[in-house]
Amino acid sequence: MRRTAHPGEAGAAPYASNRDNHGVTATPSSDPALAPQPDGPAPEASLGRRVAMPLATIGAVAAAFAYVGTVDPNEPGHYPVCPLLRITGIYCPGCGGLRSAHAFIHGDLATAFGANAAAVVGYGIFAVVMTVWLIRAVRGRPFAIGLTPGWWWAVGSVLVIFSVVRNLPFGSALAP
Repeated sequence: MRRTAHPGEAGAAPYASNRDNHGVTATPSSDPALAPQPDGPAPEASLGRRVAMPLATIGAVAAAFAYVGTVDPNEPGHYPVCPLLRITGIYCPGCGGLRSAHAFIHGDLATAFGANAAAVVGYGIFAVVMTVWLIRAVRGRPFAIGLTPGWWWAVGSVLVIFSVVRNLPFGSALAP
C-alpha cells in the first residue's frame, strides 16, 4: 500500500491547509513559491544582462587606474602610507602598488616592475581573467574560478616569499 505524503513533508503537493496540520481540508496554495515549476531549462538571460557584471568590474578597475594615472602617487599627500611600512618599516606585498600602477598606465614598464613586480604580474593575470569572463558571458557560458586550495596556497606562498625577499639586502631590487 502506498503512503500519501502530508503537507509539509518531502514529496507533498503544494497545498495549504485551511484547517490544521492534519490535512483534513486542503486547498491549492496561492503562494507562488509553492506553485509547481515548469519542467525544462530556465530562460536564457539577455546579452546585456550577461555582460553587465564583467563590464561593470572592468569599468570600475579602469576608473581606479585612470584616477591613479591622473593623481601621481609619487607626490606626497595624495594617498595614505602603508600602515605596515609606517609602523614596522617592512614592505608588504602591496607596497609600491600605486606607483607601479601609475608607471604601468604611463607605459613605463621598467619603473612599474621596479615599484612592485608582483602587482604588474597581477595586472596581467587580471586582464586575462576579465577577458575570459567577458567572452564566456557573451557566449552565454558560466564562469567560475575553480582553483583548488593548493593553488591558492601556492599564490599565498609566492607573495610571502616575495615580501620576505624584498625586505632583505640581496632583494633590494624588489623594494619600491
